[in-house]
Amino acid sequence: MRIKWHGHSCFSIESGGKILLTDPFDKSVGYKIPNIEPDLVTESHQHFDHNAHHLLKGNFEVIKDPGEYARLGFSIRGYLTYHDTSRGAERGTNIIFDITTPEGIRVVHLGDLGTMPENDLFEKLQEIDVLLIPVGGVYTIEPAEAKALSDKLSPRVIIPMHFKTEALKFNLAPVEKFLGYFDNYYEEREELLVYRKEELSKLKVKVIKLKY
Repeated sequence: MRIKWHGHSCFSIESGGKILLTDPFDKSVGYKIPNIEPDLVTESHQHFDHNAHHLLKGNFEVIKDPGEYARLGFSIRGYLTYHDTSRGAERGTNIIFDITTPEGIRVVHLGDLGTMPENDLFEKLQEIDVLLIPVGGVYTIEPAEAKALSDKLSPRVIIPMHFKTEALKFNLAPVEKFLGYFDNYYEEREELLVYRKEELSKLKVKVIKLKY
């Protein structure tokens, strides 16, 4: 499995010869549109910085609703959550996508989660291998909340997303506010490459900041 960050909340997850892309953004966000041809696209919600699949190349299926899906060796579960602390009254709903790759590696993408999940969802999100979590606040959970949620979910690997960078054209907190809650982290790797699930438990550093 290969996970590459394309900026914001957009990752490509390559596994079993197929590519799943999460939350594609439009050109106004500031990052380059991914130059890849995905087979599957998941969208956590329908805002311009998360739903721009029309700018991608190739033929692919878009999954943008809660539910269970089995596609191209991927097992996907979408859980309905909220983009704010008012049960969606401010910014609408959000979907957490729980993705198991063909190798059996479980990747959970929290989308633009704006509030802590309810207890019944915590029970479903156990034994996560890789957690993709928003940490920039403003439109999502704040860095301190992201740390508390990371602790509660206790994944094998944490990859922050949705934070301020030089490329991003609107304001979010920088990733350093989230990283400051951890004793150490790794930030030199452009992508996370895992050949077998067992390798994740052997990683010495739990938090990995992928470079854009």
